[in-house]
Amino acid sequence: MHKQAFPWKRIVLATKNKGKIREFSRMFEGFDVEILTIADIPDMPEVIEDGETFEANARKKAETILNFTGLPALADDSGLEVDALGGQPGVYSARFAGPDATDSENNEKLTEMLKGVAEEKRQARFTSVLALAIPGGEILLAKGTCEGIIVLEPRGESGFGYDPHFFLPDKQQTMAELTPEEKNRISHRGAALRKLECLLKERFL
Repeated sequence: MHKQAFPWKRIVLATKNKGKIREFSRMFEGFDVEILTIADIPDMPEVIEDGETFEANARKKAETILNFTGLPALADDSGLEVDALGGQPGVYSARFAGPDATDSENNEKLTEMLKGVAEEKRQARFTSVLALAIPGGEILLAKGTCEGIIVLEPRGESGFGYDPHFFLPDKQQTMAELTPEEKNRISHRGAALRKLECLLKERFL
């Protein structure tokens, strides 16, 4: 299969999260570019995600990796925002139940906090902000969202994070019940990456 030209030969994904790596790698399959992750970069300094917004954290991660490697870096900061919880867990989604919390622990805390809240009031959204830091100092930003409702009982075996509790009314399924292809079509990261691809084409191709 002929692959589309890409402005650089290599790009670094600013994550060790296997689920995100799979999603991003799948989305870049049509491009002629070698995908690296921070696990491939020796002595890569740890980035402390102390920003108050998804954009601030994504920018910081991408800029840090670009400055360390000289390679373009794609960073994502994403999370779940639940209206009934005032937007929580937000930027703390990955560590909602503590610094080293597992997906199960985060989901347990989420559902415990929503017990007693009527389903129609458990509106939520996944939000993703992508930051692509490129040599020369430019940063391309793209944001995607996906609306849903939190269900207290998990459903589905695919996906990761909060996917088993994120119900999509239009699909009558949780995010974890979708195939990877279906998820990419509707997910917050899928939406953000499609916007980023448009920005790349406008800017470079």
